[in-house]
Amino acid sequence: MSEYQCISPQQAQQLLSNNATLFDIRDSASFENSPPSQASNLNNDNIQQLLAGIDNNQPILVLCYHGNSSKNAAQYISSLGFTAVSSIDGGFEAWQKLFPKDIEPAQ
Repeated sequence: MSEYQCISPQQAQQLLSNNATLFDIRDSASFENSPPSQASNLNNDNIQQLLAGIDNNQPILVLCYHGNSSKNAAQYISSLGFTAVSSIDGGFEAWQKLFPKDIEPAQ
């Protein structure tokens, strides 16, 4: 079974400062309305394209609404051979509370 970690938003921020990749798996409308500044919106249509340019050892962080769906996505990404995948506990809800300045306003 492929492994992933569950980490706090604070741990995720620290990894982002060291060039981790952040994927937000919320629906595209929610993402477009309030995207975390360093995130890419990951979905079934673009997953292969977005993962193609990432080294298997690159830290990958997965964010969803509340920290539940991201676990399934992290598990799937891990199963593709990526070795440093993490699901962010509390999801976007926790991220927004802890890092409100990191959320870009809707365009």
